[in-house]
Amino acid sequence: MRYFIWILRLAVFVVVLLFALKNTDRVTVRFFVDTITTDIPLIVVMLASFVAGTLFGLLLTVPASLRRRRELATLRRELERAKAEAAAAAPVVTPVTTTTSPDVVLPMHPL
Repeated sequence: MRYFIWILRLAVFVVVLLFALKNTDRVTVRFFVDTITTDIPLIVVMLASFVAGTLFGLLLTVPASLRRRRELATLRRELERAKAEAAAAAPVVTPVTTTTSPDVVLPMHPL
């Protein structure tokens, strides 16, 4: 599954790159009312937009990732606590001595 995700990411990047390479005309970019940038290749604008979108998408996943890590840490603590309680409450098992016949411990034939 991990390889499939990386292949999909590579395919998207290649498609965006090829699309950008076909659009190399010079453009004027207007950020706000006063800010004007002239004669920038369209490829630069497109790749910058792609990178900005990717970074924005990654930033959106950070809270969910942190929440999952916090929940995982809580669950690990609960598991350790449950293991400790189970070990404390476990009955003491006495080993079977070698003088005891196996038929006494686990009958081989029904009565």
